Parts: sequence; structure tokens; C-alpha cells
Amino acid sequence: MAVNAAPPRQAPPGRLAGRWVPWLVIGLWMALAAVMVPLSGKLSSVTTDRAVDTLPADAESTKVAVLEDSLPGGEDNTFVFVYHRAGGMTDADRATVERHYDALAGRYPPKAAAGEDDEGPATRPSTDGKAMMFTLDVSTTYGAPEALVGPLRDAAKDRPAGLELEVTGPAAVDGDMDAVFDGIDLQVFLTTVIVVTVLLVLTYRSPVLWFIPLVVVGAAALTAMATVYLLVKGFGIVVNDQNSALLTILVFGVGTDYALLLIARYRETLHHHENVRVAMVHALRGAAPAIVASAATVVAGLLCLLVADLNSTSGLGPIGAAGILCALVAMLTLFPAVLVVLGRRIFWPAIPRFSAAVEEAKPGLWGRLGSTISRRRWVATLGSLGILGVLAIGLAGNTGALREQDQFLSAPESVTGFTVLRQHFPELGGQPMTVFTRPAYQERVLDIVEGTPGVAVAVPGQTSGGWADISVFPTDAPDTVAEYDTIKRVRTAVHAVSGAEAIVGGPSAENLDTEVTTRRDEKVVIPLVLAVVLIVLALLLRAIVAPLVLMATVIVSFAAAFGGSVFIFDTILGFKGVDYSVPLLAFLFLVALGVDYNIFLASRAREETVRLGTREGMLKALSATGGVITSAGLVLAATFAVLTTLPLVMLIEVGFLVAFGVLLDALLVRSVLVPALTLLIGRRMWWPSRLSRPVELPDGQRPLVDDQEPALQR
Repeated sequence: MAVNAAPPRQAPPGRLAGRWVPWLVIGLWMALAAVMVPLSGKLSSVTTDRAVDTLPADAESTKVAVLEDSLPGGEDNTFVFVYHRAGGMTDADRATVERHYDALAGRYPPKAAAGEDDEGPATRPSTDGKAMMFTLDVSTTYGAPEALVGPLRDAAKDRPAGLELEVTGPAAVDGDMDAVFDGIDLQVFLTTVIVVTVLLVLTYRSPVLWFIPLVVVGAAALTAMATVYLLVKGFGIVVNDQNSALLTILVFGVGTDYALLLIARYRETLHHHENVRVAMVHALRGAAPAIVASAATVVAGLLCLLVADLNSTSGLGPIGAAGILCALVAMLTLFPAVLVVLGRRIFWPAIPRFSAAVEEAKPGLWGRLGSTISRRRWVATLGSLGILGVLAIGLAGNTGALREQDQFLSAPESVTGFTVLRQHFPELGGQPMTVFTRPAYQERVLDIVEGTPGVAVAVPGQTSGGWADISVFPTDAPDTVAEYDTIKRVRTAVHAVSGAEAIVGGPSAENLDTEVTTRRDEKVVIPLVLAVVLIVLALLLRAIVAPLVLMATVIVSFAAAFGGSVFIFDTILGFKGVDYSVPLLAFLFLVALGVDYNIFLASRAREETVRLGTREGMLKALSATGGVITSAGLVLAATFAVLTTLPLVMLIEVGFLVAFGVLLDALLVRSVLVPALTLLIGRRMWWPSRLSRPVELPDGQRPLVDDQEPALQR
């Protein structure tokens, strides 16, 4: 990289440039790896996707789930077998259904409460004569839903030609969902490695250099997994498969970004220092403050999630923070050590040569862009805002919550089974609610529930452990607004029965409570994230105006990214809504990571402003950081885009939205909008720091405009 000015004199590098330091750092990391790598493989053993672990303990559906687990016969997985034939069920079909039920009930005998006979559920024909169904409650002692659903489907394969079967029900949906996440960590890890490798090779065009950041980031990722495993074991943090996948994406994304920034500075300093250790010390002095500030911003934003009520959301805070910190430490210790040990030859074939001569920089792409923005500040500002505003119009599209049945990119049998069930058994088309009440009030609560609008059938169940349960089937499809309204009405009605202590739960009730809790978390976490990130920016830039401007651009960018993504989801991909967890996750990542690029640009601009003034300082910063920040943005966007390769709509939405938003931040907001606003605002951008004050000129000199002030005297 050519430079147009000699670097300022700095303090000697001291002991950090000693020959033994890089080898000591590498040795310490090897010792750490010997301990942490075995632990990293244990992370999958502590992940959980159960709603009872995800929801807060005081949620009503959580109380029902805990009560079910504590009562005899309550620890069951509910499967629904729906047989159907378009021309109508035959005698042979009906005999087959009975035979299958008898065989499965014998293999998985249902538990009966103490003092009750084990009669088991009966097969049920549809009124149109085209279908039959039965419900099978399988004890959790036989295994988890994902382990049961396959054998159950295989056990019912022996049937007459033309007789179709779908195994559905809450447990089947859980089993199919778990199957999607089966092996997802390895898939995400390998795909991310491939994507990052390709981008690094294209960035450096070197047969060797790309390998070093990849290995170091991989070490950081394994260390992060082990750290999260220890956090789970020590503090009971909830980690689900989604958060585990996001951890890998975060570490690879930000770790590679830090590597790109450090290598860019290191390449510069190699032109001015013959000793590679001395060059690395100076590179760290130049790049580390911005990298640390960036990591601190992301960590601070992630830790704001600790105030969330949803356990999976609050757990993502320390999980993500651990990943960012592991990436930061690895890229500021192990990565420089390896680069120094390998020397200049690591850059082959474009090896940076030491030269005492000062080369005159040629205006590059980013220099020419800066000059254009400087001449057309208002055009650049209004044009950028216009593009972002048009994209934000997409927010008027379908932003409704995505149903659980619509989460799959390709609908599995459990989802299609619900459609068949509603077609032939409209009175049983919804997921059953479970109502627990004190036994003395069971009949009264049953009567109230049966009279509640939206309820199709209410069936009294077992009495044990001081509780009686009632199974309630709503008339509406699962996870619809109408079904949620029915759940709310049932809860209101049974809560009014004094002394019954009635509570309402079940799969759809859990989804309702999750959505309500997420909405609450959004109202608390989003303002907190904005406040914390704003404070970090103010401390970093030692100003008030600049942080406010940067935060405003990031918020506008988020709205544009969200709007543009919703348009894609709705009109092109045909998704039936946006998962309720997506807005908060996307906001967090885009604000924290989007501010990253503004930090890299603004911190360099402030550094240059001290010598050159606001206008020249910003243009110099854009020219110096344009290429590396763009490369970093492309890498981070590509790593999040890995999520779009997974067969779950929610992860596709998160991956696409964050990738799109990162590209907007890196290519438009940071490259055009922020420089244009800085040039318009001038030195007042740094208010109230001393950079915002006019420079006192000697007598006889004419004052310059406020965005072209001469270098400040130090």
C-alpha cells in the first residue's frame, strides 16, 4: 500500500518486540487449546430447545409444563396418527388402523394415574368417512420426540395400497424441528469455513496468507464453544441450537474482520520498519484501539440481552459476548504472533518491502469517491437517504408473526398432517390446550371452558397429585391470531373461578407466551442497546454530535434493511410472516455490527483530523480504510448468509436480514452517507471536544471555512 506521508515518530516498541514474545504467545495458546478443544465438543450436549427451558419460570405455559413433568403419566409425548383415503375408508383400512393402534399401544403402554384403569384412547372415524385417527401418548422414558417419530412412522408402514398416513401432533412437530437442527453446528461450521476461505483467497490473492487468519479464527471459535460450555455448567445459561449456530457465525465474522484490519495496518508498517516485530508493534498500536472499541461496542450491546425475560434471548448475551471476546483475544495475540514468526514471506507474491523513501500515493477508488462526495455533499446525503427510505417502505408488507408450522422451508409430515387433520376432523384441527385445576373444581371449570367461544371440545382427564387436567381443542388452526384469542379467553374464564387455581398451557400456549415475552423484551432491550452503544461511541470519540449522527445512520440503515428484507420474504420467497425473534436479533446485530464500520471509519477520521482538519481527515480516513472495511463487510455478510443455506425459515430470515444490513452499512452508510454528513457538519461533528473549536490563526492570515481548518497545534 503506497503512503503519502512519513509516519509520525512514536515511542520505541520496547519489550513487546522481543524475539521470545511471539513464541511465548503461541506456546500459551497451544496449552490453552489442549484444555479447551475437548470441552468444545461437549457444547451440543447442553443445548436445549424445550419451551419449558426457554420461557421464563413465571409464564403460565411453563407452569403447566413443569406440572405435567411432575405428575404420574404427565411426562408424555403426544403423537396423532391420521389415516385417510380419497375414495373413503374401506373395511381393510379400518382393520389396519385398529391393528396399528393395538400394536403401538402394546409397545408404548400409556401410564394411568393411581387408582385409574388404563383404557387408552380409541380410534376415531371422521364424519365424512374418509379418515380415521388416534392419539398415542408415549412416555418420555422411551426417548425424546426426535428419537421416537421415525420408529413410529416406520411401524405404521404396513398398510393397504392407497391408504395414506401422516404422523403429526405436538411431539411430531418437535421431532421434525429437532431433525432440522441435527448436525447444524457442524454444517454451519464447515460452510462458514468454506465461505471465509474463498473470500480470504480472493482478498489477498496469496496461496498462503489466507490460511493464517482462518486457523486462528478456528481456534477462537473452538475456544468460544468451550467457554460457553463452562458458562452453561457454571451458571445455568440456556443455549439452544439457534444460539449455538449464531456463536459460530459471530466468531468467524468478527474474527475475520479484525484480521483484515490488522493485516492492512501491518502491511503499511512493514514499509517503514525493517524488523517485522517492530512493524507489528506499531501496527497493533494503530489498529488495536479501533478493534477493541469495536469489540467493546458489540459486547456491551450483547450483554444488554441479560435483561430479557426469554431465557434463550438472555442466554445469547453472555454466549455472544464470550465469542466476541475470544475472537478479540485471539486476533490481538495469537494472530500477530504467528504473522511475526512467519515473517514477510507470508505475503508472497506481493511482499511489502522496507523502504526509507516516501512514496506518493496515487488516488485510488476510495480517494476518488471521497473527492466526489466532497464536491456533491448534499447530493450524496439526500441520495443515500432516498435509497434507504425507499427500502424502508417494505415495512408496510407482511410483518406478521410466523406460525410454527410455517417455519420449515419444506413442510415435513407433521405439518402436512395438521392440514389433513383439519380437513377431516375440523373439531380437532387445533393443537390441544391443557388446563390444570384443583379436582374439586374440575366439573365447574370444564363447563366454563366448554362454553368459551372458540372451543370445539373439552375432555376431562386424569386426577392425581392434587390436580385434575382437561384437554381443550380449539376450533382454529394452530398458532393463528384466532387460536391465540381463544387461549386468552380460556385463561380469563378459568382464572375467574376462585379457588380452582386453574392454569392453561400446551404447545400453542407456549408459542403465545413466547411471542408475548419477546414483544416485552423488544421494548426493554432495544432502548437499552441504543443507550449503551451511544455511550461507548461518546467515550471513544470524545464527542456528542458524532455519536448521535452515527447512531442515527445505523437506525435508518436497520429500517431500510428490514424493509427490503420483508419485501424479499413476502414477494419473492413467499414466506408467511416474520418469526417473532427476528426483529430483536437483527436489530442487535445490525446496530452493534453496523456501528463497527462507523467506528473503524470515525476513529481513523478523528486520528487524521488532529493533523489535517475535519475535511481532509475524513477524506484521508475514507481513502485509507475504504478497501479493508468493504472487505470486512463482505466477509461478515457472507458468514451470516451461511444461515440462508439451512432449511428453517427463521434462520434464513435472520441470515438474510443481517447480511443485507451489513452490506448496506459497509457499502452505502459508511462509504457515502457518513462522510457526506461529516463534510456537511464540519468540525462541529466533534463537539464538544477541542477538535470542534476554530484554530487561532496568526495575524494577517485569512480564516478558512470550518471544514478546511489547518492542522491543530499539539
